Amino acid sequence: MAMKRKIYNELLEWKNKRNGATAVIIEGARRIGKSYIVEEFARNEYDSYLLIDFNKADKVVWEWFDNYLEDLDTLLMNLQIHYGVRLTPRKSVIIFDEVQLCPRARSAIKYLVADGRFDYIETGSLISIKKNVKDILIPSEEQALPMYPMDFEEFLWALDDDLMMPFITQCFQKRKPLGGLHRKALDYFRTYMIVGGMPQAILKYIETHDFEEVDRVKRSILQVYKNDIAKYASNVEHKVKSIFDELPAQLQKHEKKFRLSALESGAAYRDYDDAFFWLSDAGIINICYNCTAPNIGLRLNMERNTLKCYMADTGLLFSHAFDEKGHVPNEIYQKIIHDKLEINEGMLVENIVAQMLTTAGHKLYFYSNSSRENAEDRMEIDFLTAKSKLTSRHNITPIEVKSSQRYTLSSINKCINKFGNYLSTPIVLHSADLKQEKGIDYLPLYMTPLL
Repeated sequence: MAMKRKIYNELLEWKNKRNGATAVIIEGARRIGKSYIVEEFARNEYDSYLLIDFNKADKVVWEWFDNYLEDLDTLLMNLQIHYGVRLTPRKSVIIFDEVQLCPRARSAIKYLVADGRFDYIETGSLISIKKNVKDILIPSEEQALPMYPMDFEEFLWALDDDLMMPFITQCFQKRKPLGGLHRKALDYFRTYMIVGGMPQAILKYIETHDFEEVDRVKRSILQVYKNDIAKYASNVEHKVKSIFDELPAQLQKHEKKFRLSALESGAAYRDYDDAFFWLSDAGIINICYNCTAPNIGLRLNMERNTLKCYMADTGLLFSHAFDEKGHVPNEIYQKIIHDKLEINEGMLVENIVAQMLTTAGHKLYFYSNSSRENAEDRMEIDFLTAKSKLTSRHNITPIEVKSSQRYTLSSINKCINKFGNYLSTPIVLHSADLKQEKGIDYLPLYMTPLL
C-alpha cells in the first residue's frame, strides 16, 4: 500500500526550482519513512536512480569516496557498474541513504553538485552529532528538509479519507463548529494519538485493526531507538538512556518540566546538554523551552535550563509508558479511544499537541512562573507560539491544552491580565467542539495542525 506524504511535493518543488543547483537532505528519526518516500520519488520523477544505503554499502564503495573526489568520472562510473544502474545526465538522481554513516560521502556533495550531471538526495538522522560532522566541511549546496512522523492529515489519507481534513480546515477558517461531524473527527484524532505517526504502525492498524498487533510494531521501533542509543550515543550513552527511560514518568506529572533530580541528585543542565541534543537530533524527542516573558519575541527570552521534553511520536510514547508487561492490552487502547481512561491522558494529549505544533513548523515554548509572593503572577501556560513577523503588539498566542471535560482557566486569564498587550487571541485546545467566548478561541484538539 502506498503511503501519501506531504514531503513528496516539497521534493518536487526542489527538483523543479533548483534544477541540480543544490542537493536536498531529508532529516528525521529512524522509521518515519524517509527511505521509502525518497525511493518512491526517484522512481516516479526520474528516468533512473542509484541508491547507496550506507547501512549496507560495501567497504569498497566507502573507499571510492576517499580516493576519487578529484576524479568524478571514475567515481560515478564505478558506482554505476557496482549497482548495475545506467544514469542519464540531468535525468537521473543518486540517493545517499543514511548519509551520516559516511561523512566523506556527505562532504563530496559539494563537488558532485558542482559537476552538475545528476541530482542528489540524501537522507539521515543524527546529522549534526559531533562525530558525524568531524573533519568534514558541511556543504552549503545542501538544502535541508525536516521530516516527521505522519501527521493527522496523512493518517486520514492512509485511512482513505481525504474529505475530513479539508472540512476541518474550512470550519477553522470560518470559526464555526463541526456540529454532527465533531464526534467522528474526535474519534479519528484519538485513534491517531494512540496508533501514532510511524508508517509501519499505521499500516499494521489498517491491515488488522488490532491494537496489540500495532503495539508490537511500535515496541520494535522503540527497540531500534534503544539499540541506536547503545550504538551511537558513545560518551553520553548513559545520560541519553536515562532521559529516554524517564520520559513517561516526567510527562505524567501535573507540572511537566523535566526534573534532572529524577536522574541524579545535584545534576545540572549543562551536564546533560549533549544528551538532550542527541535525542533531539535523532528525532526521538521534541524539546519545549521556558520563555521567561511572553512578550515581543519568544527566542529573546528563552531559558535553556528549564525545559519540557516530549516524545516526537505520541503512539511510541503510549507504548513506552504502559510497558509493565511488555505489551499494552487492547482494553487500555479502547479506554483511550472512548475517553474512559482518566489517568495518563493529559500526558498523551499534551504530547500530541507538541508533536502537531512541531510538524507544523513551530519552535516549542511554554511559560511558567511559580511566584510565591504574588498569586496573580503564578501561572503555567502550556505552549506559546509567535507570529512570523514581529510587531510591537499582539505577537504571542498562549495555548492551554485540556484533556478532561471539566477544567479551569485561571492561568490563561492571569496571562491575559498581565501580558494582554502582547497577546494575539488566546487558544484553549479541548475535546469539545469549536466555540468563541470572552475573547478566547476554544478549538477541538484536531485543529492543532492549523494554528
